Amino acid sequence: MFASPAYASSGPMSSGMAGIIGLAPWLLIILIMYMLLLRPQQQAVKRLRAKIAAVKKNDVAVTSGGLIGKVVRVDEAEVELEIASGVKVKVVKTMLSDVRPFGAKPAND
Repeated sequence: MFASPAYASSGPMSSGMAGIIGLAPWLLIILIMYMLLLRPQQQAVKRLRAKIAAVKKNDVAVTSGGLIGKVVRVDEAEVELEIASGVKVKVVKTMLSDVRPFGAKPAND
């Protein structure tokens, strides 16, 4: 039927070079993912941690639950917020999602 069996031939490229060329697209994808997704997210978390660490009296704080209040007292791990006149709540600092300095204007003004 067949005159001779067909064998796979090794081309002029060595197996080491083929491995590097095969990995190059994956390394490029990982680099792009890092630069576009992971690095900006890490920087945003770093900025938020700095804002939370620098919270002081009279700042306006937003909790992760959506409460907005004026900072009345700051402890090492807790913040006391006044959410209405005479209504104060204690919040763990790590539960703050935003801190606005006293007298800052809203973004839409």
